[in-house]
Amino acid sequence: MSRRHQTDHRSDWAIDPHLRVSDAERNEVSERLSRHFADGRLDQVEFSARLDRATGAITRGDLDGLFADLPRLSDEPAPPRSRGRRLVPLLLIVLLVAVGVQSVVSLAHIPWLLLVAVGLLLWFRRGRRHAPSDSGR
Repeated sequence: MSRRHQTDHRSDWAIDPHLRVSDAERNEVSERLSRHFADGRLDQVEFSARLDRATGAITRGDLDGLFADLPRLSDEPAPPRSRGRRLVPLLLIVLLVAVGVQSVVSLAHIPWLLLVAVGLLLWFRRGRRHAPSDSGR
């Protein structure tokens, strides 16, 4: 399986938009656009415009946005979760353990630690709710 199929098709081009694209990448993008056209997600005008843009692409930045409003194809795997998204729950657990230890040692600092824990929990939940959806695009 190619590197392209292992990453999110909506954001991979933005990783380094100044890199030049290969013929294989242009062909792959054209094939995916053709599948979306065959599935009825693109009309003839949209398909032609996107296909012209894909075949004329020089850099990855030229391909950016071609799939932004299209869902992932059935054979494309879900994008991997970023490492930063896994770090937040770990930090939250560590903070909650610290709150528990602090409550045993002294009651004076519990409100401060509890506010930080609740703030992190709300921040994490807000980030998950606003994360791009695979099926909504």
